[in-house]
Amino acid sequence: MGLKTYNPTSPGRRFKSGATFEELTRATPEKSLLVRLKKKAGRNNRGVITVRHRGGGSKRKLRIIDFRRDKTAIPGKVASIEYDPNRSARIALINYVDGEKRYILAPLGIKLGDMIEAGDDVDIKPGNALPLESIPAGTLVHNVEFEPGKGGKLGRSAGNAAQTVSKEGRYVVLKLPSGELRKFHHRCLATVGQIGNVDHENIKLGKAGSRRWSGWRPTVRGSAMTPRDHPHGGGEGRAPRGMPPKTPWGKPALGPKTRRRKTSDKMIIRRRK
Repeated sequence: MGLKTYNPTSPGRRFKSGATFEELTRATPEKSLLVRLKKKAGRNNRGVITVRHRGGGSKRKLRIIDFRRDKTAIPGKVASIEYDPNRSARIALINYVDGEKRYILAPLGIKLGDMIEAGDDVDIKPGNALPLESIPAGTLVHNVEFEPGKGGKLGRSAGNAAQTVSKEGRYVVLKLPSGELRKFHHRCLATVGQIGNVDHENIKLGKAGSRRWSGWRPTVRGSAMTPRDHPHGGGEGRAPRGMPPKTPWGKPALGPKTRRRKTSDKMIIRRRK
């Protein structure tokens, strides 16, 4: 993937950059793997906003992605590399020899016509899915399962990859993209390789409209609100906070830890911080 820049015909275009999409091989998605996607605008089933600053954006349909990679011992051919509006990574359409079609996350270096497979003893090459116990130390992997059979949860965005570090009994130690060292059960599946579209992090939106097209709405500073709307609000003119930073609901925003203890914390060897 490459990046393209634009002529400065307006202030918004001056510093804007975008993807060239040169790696894509098909413009229209596979209809059998599309699902209608209803917009929620950050609201729950009661219509109450639970995630702020969401809404609007371009229409899109959901592509059904195979995160489980549970089609074992059946090879498939890469039929196309496509754009997915719901994620930063590209997706690959796989035509399996038994006639089924599935989408997977496209790893870096995958090409049309490549054969991929999932199983315990398949080759160590990009796109193949194996249990962690079958993957040599030092290999880059993505789409890693937290629990066997639950589907990949980690390493799914553009350019991401975890690295196998060592094997300790029934567990395999991975270094995650955040720098965290964590133990995973040896039967958890992972896909070999790094996610493609590595230049995604270098894209500059250039203008507010590009953000709105993605479904993000404007953010208002707490100090610009009234006291009834935010703890930082009120006062004549600009005023200091006069308190430690707080969320709109009065919870500490910087410093105090808010993460609840989880049973999976015992799997963390070294935290990302």
